[in-house]
Amino acid sequence: MSRATITLPNDLLAELMETVDAKSKTDAVIKAIKHEIRMGRIEKIKKMAGEMEFVKTAEEIRHGDKRLG
Repeated sequence: MSRATITLPNDLLAELMETVDAKSKTDAVIKAIKHEIRMGRIEKIKKMAGEMEFVKTAEEIRHGDKRLG
């Protein structure tokens, strides 16, 4: 784990801790960073909408695996 020194406004940090239900400042920042990374990944997936071509239907994917019997 890395250590970093950052300067944050007290009111912003207090609001973050309350919003993410964190018990410590570190926990609050970690939760916020993880959330931001997750939201970025979701946006990337949304931008791919309509760009991928699927050759099987959802039904075929769900039930078409012959190996499963």
